[in-house]
Amino acid sequence: MGRKRREEILRRVQRHGYVSVSQLAQDYQVDGSTIRRDLATMAELGLIARSHGGATLPGEPAEIPYEVKVGKNVAQKRAIARTVAEIVPHGSSLLIDSGSTTLEVAKALRCHRGMTVITNDLRVAAEVANQGDVRLIVPGGEVLPAVYTLASERAVDLIREFHVDYAVMGADAVDPQGITNTNSNEVSMKRAMVRAADHVLVVADSSKFGHTALVRITGFGEVELVVTDDGLDEEGAAAYPVRIRRVRPEPALLPPPTVQLDDAPRTAMEPAVVPTGARVPAHQQAVAE
Repeated sequence: MGRKRREEILRRVQRHGYVSVSQLAQDYQVDGSTIRRDLATMAELGLIARSHGGATLPGEPAEIPYEVKVGKNVAQKRAIARTVAEIVPHGSSLLIDSGSTTLEVAKALRCHRGMTVITNDLRVAAEVANQGDVRLIVPGGEVLPAVYTLASERAVDLIREFHVDYAVMGADAVDPQGITNTNSNEVSMKRAMVRAADHVLVVADSSKFGHTALVRITGFGEVELVVTDDGLDEEGAAAYPVRIRRVRPEPALLPPPTVQLDDAPRTAMEPAVVPTGARVPAHQQAVAE
């Protein structure tokens, strides 16, 4: 049984590029430790490479699971998304790529009206579906594991028939030659999105710059604007042959300061509690009353 399971796991890795321990344990109804032993055995044989709670093909960069991506650089992604929402006018038609940064863009577009949104990302689609005055189109396909992305050749053919105002594209990596992606299953879809739009906006936080992934999606000749955060400095941005807008994330909100009274901490907004009959210093009378 173990050998058959490992053969099936290998076929899944070859087909999808990434498999997760949790999903395999659920599918095969075994404990996670059993799957990890399977993956360890396969890794020793050079059949797979262990990565990010799962496995990928050896020699290929792993597709980072969505749950990992979505919790990284959140303030930067939200600042990028707000900027895109300022650029895109009401009534626009958009192709929105899959990814955690493009999900933030979908959230930032909540107040826009009269939009048409086409996306192959299930989480982006769910966000847009709750926004009211939006026409939503989701091309069909098979869900790629760990990334909530739909992919199929029919969907690519459908995208090629559209003509939209904007394509909002994510990126696994950005270098001076263009944007690249780790999952080859998404490449034809992403390229079709780029070619279907009048304006191509790339959204990527600064951690993506200076790196390359497995497959090149497009050079900068087809990109109008890249929106990133100010973690990419001016000198670094100058190395890219494209217009780059660097935005500053909002600082994290801090809790109100605390003051000490009778060994009990309280926030500065809370009134002092004074025992009955106690004498109140003049400078505290207004608070106590």
